[in-house]
Amino acid sequence: MKTAIALRHLAFEDAGILGSVLMERGITLFYVDVATADLSQLDNAKIDLLLILGGPISVNDGALFPFIASELALVQQRLELGLPTLGLCLGAQLIAKALGANIYPGKQAEIGWYPLRLSSSAQHSPVKHLSSAMTTMFHWHGETFDLPAGATLLASSDRYENQIFSWGEKVMAVQCHPEVFTASLEHWFVGHICELSKSGISVMALREASTQYGPKLEQQTRLFFTDWLESIGL
Repeated sequence: MKTAIALRHLAFEDAGILGSVLMERGITLFYVDVATADLSQLDNAKIDLLLILGGPISVNDGALFPFIASELALVQQRLELGLPTLGLCLGAQLIAKALGANIYPGKQAEIGWYPLRLSSSAQHSPVKHLSSAMTTMFHWHGETFDLPAGATLLASSDRYENQIFSWGEKVMAVQCHPEVFTASLEHWFVGHICELSKSGISVMALREASTQYGPKLEQQTRLFFTDWLESIGL
């Protein structure tokens, strides 16, 4: 039996559509809540796929959240072993940090629905399913990172150059949020209402855009993730 572990930082920022695809493929998904878990007990050799999910904190918040150091150590070991790893948002930043890249605030937060611009390298990658011709992407982040040495840039947005990159054959970092179920975004609107209010973003407008673009993204994410799993032998 194949096993996937999802490192979760916030209860409602889960694996979403990715979890459904894993279940359909007979891959068992377990969540590990990193804020309270002992990550030293995880054995990378026994994890067929590691998903590193999003959250509202920064990779640079290690002084506030000591678990970040343990999480980085787990990710670094996994990358050294070349094992299947997919990071989303904060997870992408953890991969970038583990590869030696800098993580820092962007010029402005990117929250809402904006298309991706794919690189030429993405044309033969599972990321092709997430092109602007196919779907509009959901974003929720205020930080970015330099492209790590040896990484291949696959997608950008108008505000943030480094949105998706691959490293080696089995590692992908995704700054944006292709995993979201449209209906589940209601949890995000409640949980992040302070950030939305501070940014002057209307929940009503965000909900309307999510209703418009969400179903198509769900469809394209299934294609993207299925193709990626097949490309890494899962």
